[in-house]
Amino acid sequence: MKYRYSARTKKGELQVGYVEALNKDSANRILSSHDLYILSLEGVQAPRWYHSFLFFFKRVRKKDLSIFTRQLATMLEAKIPIRDALTSLYHQTNAPALKEAVFQISSDIDSGLSLSQAMERHGDIFFEFYIHMIQTAEVTGRVEEAMLYLADYLEKELLLSAKVKNALIYPAFVIVLSFIVGAILVGLVFPQIAPLFEEVEFDLPLITRVFLALGNFINNWWILILIFFVVMAFIIFDYLRTREGKSVLDTIILRAPFFGNFFRKLYVARFSEVASVLIKGGIPIAQAIEISGHTIGSALYQEMLHDVAEGVRRGELLSQLFADKQKYFPPLVEQMVTVGEQTGKLDDMFIRVSTFYNREIDNVVGNLVELIQPVIMVILGAVVGLLFAAILLPIYNLIQVIR
Repeated sequence: MKYRYSARTKKGELQVGYVEALNKDSANRILSSHDLYILSLEGVQAPRWYHSFLFFFKRVRKKDLSIFTRQLATMLEAKIPIRDALTSLYHQTNAPALKEAVFQISSDIDSGLSLSQAMERHGDIFFEFYIHMIQTAEVTGRVEEAMLYLADYLEKELLLSAKVKNALIYPAFVIVLSFIVGAILVGLVFPQIAPLFEEVEFDLPLITRVFLALGNFINNWWILILIFFVVMAFIIFDYLRTREGKSVLDTIILRAPFFGNFFRKLYVARFSEVASVLIKGGIPIAQAIEISGHTIGSALYQEMLHDVAEGVRRGELLSQLFADKQKYFPPLVEQMVTVGEQTGKLDDMFIRVSTFYNREIDNVVGNLVELIQPVIMVILGAVVGLLFAAILLPIYNLIQVIR
């Protein structure tokens, strides 16, 4: 997020500008690290949909970030100085936005900032968990280990996303193609055969009359229909960018048959893994839970985990807080957290939860095609059957009349 600030330097000079950070606290830390005395700090209004549309083409893909992280981790592991590693990566990086960020990070490090502080200025590229991992590693002097873990983490996320996308490509292609064919039949074919039926006086089947009316409507008003869908797509896209819209979308996904259970397991696995690493790294439990909520990709879970973190800060038991949210966190989470609280090994229990649900996710993704294809075939078969019935039934009746 972008913040507008006004501040004074050590010499008393007034300085006004913008800073990008994950949140207001991060913005404060960035400005303070530059020896600025902050006078005001205000968040800039979120951009509208057209800004997001332009940003889509300039964004840093997760694959580019994964490659950058792996290369940087390898160089640091080989004991190459961070400045030299970043200089080398600047020349190797192809993504324009990431290339610019690498240059700015290198410059900030030269001016005295740490790696995490320099990356924190690019919150649109380096997410909160990424930065906190490096911050923790800088304290212990194990930055290369943190980078290796982040590289593994990003590659695993990419692999999972690729599995899901590959499993859904075929069904999505079939659905889109069938929709196009159906629209052509209803919008072009049915209006062409309508005069044939009108010349013969007999009652058309209900399904034929419905498709004829729909075909005439599409044929006469297709421009307005197209405009309507385009406008609605922009309105929906803009709404889904808001916090309320994201929560509504997450609620719909989590209530969907089959997919709801899958995404619930996915979010729990992501949360548990990140929480385990942060707690093991010395981050306070409440802060670790809140940071984890920002990494799992769900606005609804982010809000819930914020509530859980606030409950921990009030002194409530973490296991009881999860027990109150069993609709979103399965009983296993509460049971394992209870054991972790009793033994003092909460990080180990979280990693066990993550391991268990990651195996569940792998099994589900592996069977996704087998589960989806039969359902799609049945639905498409029914739709195609209705279309052909709407055409063939009146033709059959017409033949009977002629005889």
